[in-house]
Amino acid sequence: MPLEPLALPTDDWASWLADRAGGELRLAGTQVGALKEAADDAVALEVWNDAMIALGNAFAVCSLLSSVHPDPSVVEQAERIEVEARAFSTDLFLDAEVFARLDAVDPSVLDEGGRRVLADALRDFRRSGVDRDDDVRERVRALDQRLTDLEQAFSRHIRDGRRTTRVPADALDGLPDDFVADHPVDADGQVTISTEYPDTHPFLAYCSDPEARHAVAATYYDLAHPANDQVLLDLLDTRHEKATLLGYAGFPDYDAETKMIGTGEAIAAFVDRIAAQSLDAGERDVAVLRERAAQDGVEQIDISNSRYYSETVRREQYDVDAQQVRRYLDFGRVHDGLLAVTGRLFGLDYVPVDRGEARTWHEDVSTYDVVADGAHLGRIHLDLHTREGKYNHAAQFDLVPGVAGRQLPEGVLVCNFPRGLMDHDEVVTLFHEFGHLLHHVLAGHHSWVRFSGVATEWDFVEAPSQMLEEWAWSTEVLQTFATDEAGEPIPAALVEAMRAADEFGKGVQARTQMFYAALSYRLHEERPRDLTAAMFALYDTYSLVRPIPESHFYAGFGHLAGYTSAYYTYMWSLVIAKDMFSAFDAGDLFAPEVAHRYRDTVLVPGGSKDAADLVEDFLGRPYDTEAFTAWLDRPAR
Repeated sequence: MPLEPLALPTDDWASWLADRAGGELRLAGTQVGALKEAADDAVALEVWNDAMIALGNAFAVCSLLSSVHPDPSVVEQAERIEVEARAFSTDLFLDAEVFARLDAVDPSVLDEGGRRVLADALRDFRRSGVDRDDDVRERVRALDQRLTDLEQAFSRHIRDGRRTTRVPADALDGLPDDFVADHPVDADGQVTISTEYPDTHPFLAYCSDPEARHAVAATYYDLAHPANDQVLLDLLDTRHEKATLLGYAGFPDYDAETKMIGTGEAIAAFVDRIAAQSLDAGERDVAVLRERAAQDGVEQIDISNSRYYSETVRREQYDVDAQQVRRYLDFGRVHDGLLAVTGRLFGLDYVPVDRGEARTWHEDVSTYDVVADGAHLGRIHLDLHTREGKYNHAAQFDLVPGVAGRQLPEGVLVCNFPRGLMDHDEVVTLFHEFGHLLHHVLAGHHSWVRFSGVATEWDFVEAPSQMLEEWAWSTEVLQTFATDEAGEPIPAALVEAMRAADEFGKGVQARTQMFYAALSYRLHEERPRDLTAAMFALYDTYSLVRPIPESHFYAGFGHLAGYTSAYYTYMWSLVIAKDMFSAFDAGDLFAPEVAHRYRDTVLVPGGSKDAADLVEDFLGRPYDTEAFTAWLDRPAR
């Protein structure tokens, strides 16, 4: 019998959430009890899988609804149940009886997947301190509860801390027409710019008024300050205490143990290696920016003018006017083009689901069933526009983790794009995040939920999505959907110029990414009491773009809640993504053989193999850094 998607409510979301998440938590508890009584080893592991499915279902709906639901009471309820789920998870992984039962399972009675699931479960139990004395276990329990509260508070302050800056109306001179139309002038002759991406990013890119740019940047880079200062200090201390209590040198070592990189020391080495590799390219880039800025009497490239002068250089030296590019990037056509491109690439069809059947949390959300060769693979929901109180970055959320024969995978794309014309970097972001969504659906057909979806090592998670970005830079691909109002496709010469202009900034961008990675790692490794001073010191070491004095970027750096000490993973993944992309024919990105082989060897397996093995299966060799180094060293044209 075909599996049915999750039935969402028509109106009473509070009751539905209580039934769905609360019911799954109760079910998980029942299954844990059955596990303890299971006499057969294979049955015991199957019951463990059942418990993990139920717990994953509870976490998925709570994490999503706390980030997107328009009703604050539902958001609060989702956060509250998520706290309960985390407490349940903490108690479970500190349950010595459950650990003893799993530890007694004879691996020889299991298949290869079962042995992998068992080994991962036992490792996670030990990482939770289950084999420590009672005092340690109780302290870990308290620390995990504290971490839940702190991480929720950190994210909430960013989500709810939306701020605005009022600037003179003439500061919009040079901004796109649709941006100007969306920002009416008030009675005082001012316009209001918010800290949401669709406001701040275009403003910093196109506004020629340095004072207005500085004001908007100062507001943006102070998001969630001072609300998050003490929260972050407490978060760093709590993570450190838990890690050292469990025998690790510090939190980065604890966190890195389950990743490809292995140790905290290796994170530091990787960050410094990429920073050194990208220094020459970055200095070339920033010298060009300074030379152009000097024409306006500006001596320093900082975070209030770097985007503006980057766009200016692209326009003047590479003949790329981002506003002209926007003419070809209407949101509706981009949206439809993304589905057409990925469908063609991976052999998928996206069947629209009637709003009455889908019943989502907001009218902006569109829903599609994902079909391949007549088989229903899963369902996706696209929530792509800004609204008050919504998660204000871009991410893929699970709604249902897929399990073969039991439940269809459902994923949600949550972004904050304009409803009209898009910048090309927003198109790249859309392709990137959609890559996570595809990974979730295509890998959602394993019997073991441990392997479902984006379940690889966390420092590989971004690689498939970063590779999919390449399709957003292809003339062949863009011309399938990037057309102006008259239906004329984006010119090939313009796309080539865009690519050359993008190459121009890669050195500065790599150094900026290493600043973010160093901030993520060093704050956890060193736990400085003066967060601002530590941040500025890392700016000096890694970034070629200067900060605004008295700014507090760390307070709004949402990745510190989720990625913790491991922001390096974006660049680590990019190294692998460049290597995987080298297997494709850049002149024919729709070639089915390599695309389907990539789908079947990298995406479909989910977490059933180590990431290094997935890449080797696809490439026919271990991954290396040659493609990345060649890309980084190649001068801009």
